[in-house]
Amino acid sequence: MPNLADALIYYVAFLFSTTLHEAAHAWVAKRGGDLTAYHGGQVSLDPRPHIRREPFGMVILPLLSVVISGWPFGFASAPYDPAWAERHPKRAAHMAIAGPAANLLLVLLAGTLLRLGTAAGVFTPPESVRFGHLVEAVGGGWWNGVGFMVSVFFSLNLLLAAFNMLPLPPLDGSGALPLVLSESVSRRYQRFIGRTPALSFLGLFLAWKLFDVIFNPLFLGAVNLLYPDVRYR
Repeated sequence: MPNLADALIYYVAFLFSTTLHEAAHAWVAKRGGDLTAYHGGQVSLDPRPHIRREPFGMVILPLLSVVISGWPFGFASAPYDPAWAERHPKRAAHMAIAGPAANLLLVLLAGTLLRLGTAAGVFTPPESVRFGHLVEAVGGGWWNGVGFMVSVFFSLNLLLAAFNMLPLPPLDGSGALPLVLSESVSRRYQRFIGRTPALSFLGLFLAWKLFDVIFNPLFLGAVNLLYPDVRYR
């Protein structure tokens, strides 16, 4: 049985990180001329409009999974106008990349806090690292909880950014492809993706199969950048 306090921290990190991810999508879409998510209330760091849109993916499934396995699995989405995306594929691509970019921002913030804590002598690099465990608290006590929370934010947001940037539909990496395609090819690509929903099931299946192979070296690489004087394998 997972530690319920740790499970709650994982869920809070998931809820905040997912809310920021979707709010970033919605905000960039609004700036690009699509007000669909704005009218749905998704341009907000208040999780309630995002929960109302995806109650199963943001509450029920992550809470069940965090209690069973110790870490949350869930999903969320921000609505957009497919006709707008087809007319403005580059703007839609910026909308797609905004969510993972928000998660990377949280990775950088958490990494900065871990480095500051290490420089201040509050934290020290652990003998071994794992997902959600990136520091040891020198003085113990409540600093253990702080270190764990910051480690969870770092690990979880790195995972969210990496997974969503896989170039497979329906993930954000697929939506970002028009940034490297011509305007005409981008429009055809958007049309094809929008009219072939079966690709989403195939894309998620491939992403699930490939992700461990991709994420494990990425995670170790990020931690080694965090602690350049220590080498983790």
